[in-house]
Amino acid sequence: MVKKHYFISLLPQDKLSRLLSCLMTALLFITLSSHLYAASVTASLNKSVSTENEVVQLTLRADFSDTGNGPDLTPLERDFDILGKSQNSQFSFNLGTSTALNFWVVSLMPKSVGTVEIPAIKIGDHESQPIRLVVKSSPQLLDNNGNPPVMLKTDVSEVEPYLQQEVILSVKLYTSVALQNANRSVPTHPDLVVERLVDDQMNYQTINGTQYQVITREYLAFPQRSGVLTIPPQSIQAMINTSTGRRMIKVQSEPLNLQVIPIPASYTGDAWLPSANVSVSTTLSKTSESPRVGDTLIWTINIKAEGSLPEQIPTLDFNSTRQYKLYPKSPKFDNQKTANGVTGSQTIIVEVVPTAEGPLTLPDINVAYWDTEARAISNASATTKTISIAPLPTGATLPDNTASNPPTINEPLPAQTRSVAPISLAKKPTEPSEPTDTNRIVINDTEDNLSFRHYLIAGLLIVATLMLVAWAALWFKRKKSKQDPELDVPTLQDFAPLNTSDEQTAYTSLIQCCQQDNLSALRSHLLEWARHRWGDDEIRGIDDIKRLTTVQITQLLMEAELMLYSSNPAHEWQGEPLADALEEYTSGQTKPSKASQLKTLYPNF
Repeated sequence: MVKKHYFISLLPQDKLSRLLSCLMTALLFITLSSHLYAASVTASLNKSVSTENEVVQLTLRADFSDTGNGPDLTPLERDFDILGKSQNSQFSFNLGTSTALNFWVVSLMPKSVGTVEIPAIKIGDHESQPIRLVVKSSPQLLDNNGNPPVMLKTDVSEVEPYLQQEVILSVKLYTSVALQNANRSVPTHPDLVVERLVDDQMNYQTINGTQYQVITREYLAFPQRSGVLTIPPQSIQAMINTSTGRRMIKVQSEPLNLQVIPIPASYTGDAWLPSANVSVSTTLSKTSESPRVGDTLIWTINIKAEGSLPEQIPTLDFNSTRQYKLYPKSPKFDNQKTANGVTGSQTIIVEVVPTAEGPLTLPDINVAYWDTEARAISNASATTKTISIAPLPTGATLPDNTASNPPTINEPLPAQTRSVAPISLAKKPTEPSEPTDTNRIVINDTEDNLSFRHYLIAGLLIVATLMLVAWAALWFKRKKSKQDPELDVPTLQDFAPLNTSDEQTAYTSLIQCCQQDNLSALRSHLLEWARHRWGDDEIRGIDDIKRLTTVQITQLLMEAELMLYSSNPAHEWQGEPLADALEEYTSGQTKPSKASQLKTLYPNF
């Protein structure tokens, strides 16, 4: 020590300060270089002990810029549900050197209780160290009054409906806390036709001292098979904020059983129509103040059925008679939905052409149906008001000598179908309505028969010439199109050729895309599979897929589109529900969801 102290004291003061500056600069460069080349991946959790259904945040830090495709989160899928991921990057420059820091924050939900390990996560050529997490069982989540924060209850308007009778399914959601990223199930069953009734209704209700917001969602259900039908439990999965942090809550309702009654043996109607009430109204409108034989009248028939869709109302058969001709048009369907159910209506317009003078009496309209309230067969009928038909003007039918011998047969003619109904006579001019023109034509034909023949031959020649010119133009057009293949309009296959050989290969790729949560590639895989299944003539975009598939697939595709085009998505898209819905649609069998396999959190509700 004496020698070292003596050596330092011999140095001049200015050289000693320079030596210290050099040592400090060298130490600084050594420190920076060590930070520059010490590339590593660090993983950390926001908590080491969590409770069941509680979200934990995993933070990954990479001290280098070449991170490739980011962290490989595949090892986490065995013990965790990956709810979302966000990324942040930081860059700093100092003394000619740069430092890159990349951060990823991953939201995880443990799948089981106990001690689980977060394995090593690889980023680029480096990986982190494993971390242990203790997950404890959580007690039932209750508020200060001992009530659960979320409840789900279901109810039906009729427990023992008839086959194809309307059943109103009501799903009520009770919440006393704010829900985030809520995901509700949709009622489905292979033997039920289900559709939304009206928009959600909201009110407030106090239960055991806790005020709940009640959201009621109602569906229409029409059973298509008699016997026992079980409507599966409805479920909801959402995030809520608790005193310990964010937590996922899963609630489901009790299943509902329907005892569907078959068509009663006492029902004698031709078509089965279960309804609470059916009403029929008819009107016969004049097209002139004093209708004559050969004029056209408009017969309007309106049928309304409460608790039935318009497609359930049976079609009517129309028979012409010697007194009139009937030409029905295609019926128009409509429905009105209220909180009490649906009312379907069918409007039929029939053109009536009277063929005889005197009172015109149309047949009564009778619709047989099964009264679901009285549980008995009933009949709805309507009578059309009689209208007087005037005869043709005197002498109008003298050339045929048929007016002097009017027909006396009034029996109905054979039934005529809509497909072979003749064109309405209202669109055809009738020669007997102008007797003076008929007389003039007969006189001209008698006095100058040769001139009339010349006119007829000239007219036929003109028509033949026009047809020949049109045929020649069409032939030249076809010949030119064959000689110029470059002018052919390219097809969808030319613009976007298929990348897969068959439908099964495209379907497998689509399911893998959904299971891998690859939202960016979802559209191309959907169109690839749909074009194989329905052809390029039916598929032009995602909207065509919605039209050809189920309501559940349509809703999931709309959610995916909203998330794809959102500027700031709240969470990452999950493709598993869409994969399940596609499998149910292609197989025709309901696939049990994960939510239906979970035990109810609140069995008392």
